[in-house]
Amino acid sequence: MTKDIEKETALVEAVLYMEGEPQDEGTIARICGLSADTVKAALENLSARYMDSDCGLEISRIGGGVVISVKREYWDNLKERYGKKNEGKISRAAMETLAIIAYSQPITRAEIEKIRGVSADNMMRLLIEKKLIHEIGKKDTPGKPALYGTTKEFLKIFHLGSIADLPKLSEDDIERFELEGE
Repeated sequence: MTKDIEKETALVEAVLYMEGEPQDEGTIARICGLSADTVKAALENLSARYMDSDCGLEISRIGGGVVISVKREYWDNLKERYGKKNEGKISRAAMETLAIIAYSQPITRAEIEKIRGVSADNMMRLLIEKKLIHEIGKKDTPGKPALYGTTKEFLKIFHLGSIADLPKLSEDDIERFELEGE
């Protein structure tokens, strides 16, 4: 790390630590009073520092923002104790509903129910309360049903940079997630 950017790197690190939630580079620059290029260089310095095998932290990009997080290799050992309090355990049915939404978004409640074969009301309410899904618009069909998608909180909990980072589905799973006639 070059001496001329050490203080800026420390400032960016402090902001990421204090914020706790993913912040986009523009917000970090504004909070720190630094240029976008300086923030980018500081983040590169932090990433290089955290890549050291002796460090348990890393810079993660989650939902378009940057956050300091536990390295993935350590998270499995720590998540039971340090996982978010509101994450809690969710039922198999809620996890199935969440997977359908994650892989099929944007999707309506009726489409979810057609895939699952049962009512999704309680599961949807639970996932909304846990801030894992939210309404992202209305479908342009009669009745204008609400469309649902996952949130930044979903990405954060599952350590995903974006929905594109979801594990790939098998052919059997792809067929399960498709609606008849599509």
